[in-house]
Amino acid sequence: MAAIKNTPFTPKHVALGAKMVPFAGYNMPVSYTGINEEHQAVRSNAGVFDVSHMGEFILKGPDALDLIQRVTSNDASKLTAGKAQYSCLPNAEGGIVDDLLVYCIEENKVYMLVVNASNIEKDWEWISKHNTKGVEMHDISEKTCLLAIQGPNAASILQPLTDIDIVNLKYYTFAKGVFAGVPNVLMSATGYTGAGGIEIYFEDKDGAAEKIWDAIFEAGAPKGLKPIGLGARDTLRLEMGFCLYGNDIDDRTSPLEAGLGWITKFTKDFTAREIIEKQKAAGLTQKLVGFEMIDKGIPRHDYEIRNAQGETIGRVTSGTQSPSLQKAVGLGYVKTPYAALDSEIYIVVRDKQLKARVMKVPFLG
Repeated sequence: MAAIKNTPFTPKHVALGAKMVPFAGYNMPVSYTGINEEHQAVRSNAGVFDVSHMGEFILKGPDALDLIQRVTSNDASKLTAGKAQYSCLPNAEGGIVDDLLVYCIEENKVYMLVVNASNIEKDWEWISKHNTKGVEMHDISEKTCLLAIQGPNAASILQPLTDIDIVNLKYYTFAKGVFAGVPNVLMSATGYTGAGGIEIYFEDKDGAAEKIWDAIFEAGAPKGLKPIGLGARDTLRLEMGFCLYGNDIDDRTSPLEAGLGWITKFTKDFTAREIIEKQKAAGLTQKLVGFEMIDKGIPRHDYEIRNAQGETIGRVTSGTQSPSLQKAVGLGYVKTPYAALDSEIYIVVRDKQLKARVMKVPFLG
C-alpha cells in the first residue's frame, strides 16, 4: 500500500481545522465549516479549492497534436494558443479511460493535459502506448500545484494580484504571467462548479505555494473568501450535471451514453471511433439522465432505478441533497425509453421505491 501523499497546502488545511480524508492517494480536506455553508459561499461569493492532487502531462513536439487527436474524442486542432477544451480518452471498446482538459500552450507544438488524480498512471500508460511518433512527454503532476478559486466574485478578488486581465478572461481560455509575485503562473477561466472563477497552475519552488496561498487569502479574507473542501466540490458539480469519473463515467460507459456527444467529433480519427459511430447509428440502449426526488429520500451511488412496474431500468451514479435547490437530485443511467424529460422513475432507497422525475441538467437554470 503506497503511503498517502500530501499537497504543499496540507499544513494550511490542518491549521484551519479542515476535516481531512484520504482521496485518490492524497490527504485532502473534505470540509472546513460544513459542506452546505461552503457550497453557498462559492455560489454567492468565492471559495478556494486545493486540487493539487490532479495530474498534469506536457506533450511537446511536431507530432504532439497528432497524438492528442488520436487518443482524445474532441477536436484539438481547433485550439489556438491560450485556449483549452474538455475532452475524453476513449478506450478500445468505446468506454472512457478518463475525462480531461487539453490546454494549447503553443499551437501544434506544446500542450498540457489535465487528468483525474486517480487515473494519472493509467492515463500516462494509455497515452504512452499510442505515442508511436516520439512525442516528448513529461509527467509534471508531482511538482504542479493547482488552486481553483471559484465563484462569481473570484476573478475580481484575485485581480489585484496580477497584471493579466483575469476578470475578462473568456470561459476556457487562459494566460500565463506573474501572480502574487510568482512568475510562470497559468491562470485559466475553467472550473468544476458552474459558478465561474479562475484555476491557477504553478510549480511549487522557492516557497511559491505558501506565497500564493497567503496572498490569495490576504486579498480575499476581507471580501469573504473561504477555503472549500471536496465535499462542496461534489455538490457544486452535481448541481451542474458535471460527470465525475468513477461514478458517472468509467471504462464501461460510452461518451454518447454519458451525454458527451458534444465532445465526440467524428470529423477525425480517434480510438474506437467506429464503435462509437456505430452506437450512434444504431441508437443508444441507455442514457445518463438527471432526476429530482419527488418522494422524500436521498439517492446515492449504485442505488437501483426501477419503473412503475418494479422492473430494474438502471442505476444511480451520483446523488445528493442540493444545497441551492433544497431538494434531492441525482444522475443515473436508465434504459432509453425512460430518459425523456418528466419521465417517472423510482429510486430504491432502503428497500423502498421512491418516486423521482427525469429533469434537464444543469439542475441550476
